[in-house]
Amino acid sequence: MKKSFILLICFYGMIMAQSNIEKLTAEIKNKLDSAKGIYGLVYKDLQTGENIFYNEKENFHAASTMKTPVMIEVFKQAEEGSFSLDDSILVKNEFKSIVDSSLYMMDISEDSGENLYQFIGGKKTIRQLVYDMITVSSNLATNILIDLVHAENVMRTMKEIGAENIKVLRGVEDIKAFEKDLNNTTDAFDLMLIFEKIAIGEIISEKACSEMIDILLNQEFNSRIPALLPSDVKVAHKTGSITGIEHDGGIVILPDGRKYILIILSKGIQGSKLKTNIQAEVSRMIYDYFMCD
Repeated sequence: MKKSFILLICFYGMIMAQSNIEKLTAEIKNKLDSAKGIYGLVYKDLQTGENIFYNEKENFHAASTMKTPVMIEVFKQAEEGSFSLDDSILVKNEFKSIVDSSLYMMDISEDSGENLYQFIGGKKTIRQLVYDMITVSSNLATNILIDLVHAENVMRTMKEIGAENIKVLRGVEDIKAFEKDLNNTTDAFDLMLIFEKIAIGEIISEKACSEMIDILLNQEFNSRIPALLPSDVKVAHKTGSITGIEHDGGIVILPDGRKYILIILSKGIQGSKLKTNIQAEVSRMIYDYFMCD
């Protein structure tokens, strides 16, 4: 009788948990469906595997979310001995278009990592360039690193880990490539795969994953996923934005060590206040559910 009672309680708990996640999923879908633009979202509880998928295979211009795959490739090649993260390399501002190899330069007024420009002609360590690429989303650092590791290698590594739909074709501000629709693209599902593998230490090595998480935790753009979360919640994440596009995705780390992945992508949106609030509000909805589950 006691065993049957325990089994009944467990069964009831499972039904309630399923009911709660279905309710949250419906609420999120209603919120995003009513918003201007198109959204893609993936939530995954790394303890239980519970998840929410919404337009998870919808294709988006990757914007600066492609910098996380570039970081992974840099750490991978460093682990393989191609170079050390503490090697110094030239800070240059001259890059070749993937269309015809014609040269182009980065525009400091279009780059959020403007401090790096004062070092042009000098040297920075690879580690410092990775840090700038992620934390302040430096486009100049990104292009220097892509020249170092090569975009085709980034793509190969992404496919090796199962992220089949991420395309890292080129550096930033290659206008000729943009005009020919040769763009870096992603979907929410593939970004979830990347951050999940980083979170559980399954890319390159546990040490590399730990170092990458430390960099992602120092992200300076925090107006989306982290914006409405308590101050003791850490978010190791990477944002991305260009006209009409706002992305954020990463690992949400609770004070007790539990983690979940949250990716929110958007396109065709208008009004920065509206788009940011929706992503922050959805993030808080998921956090509240996670804490009460």
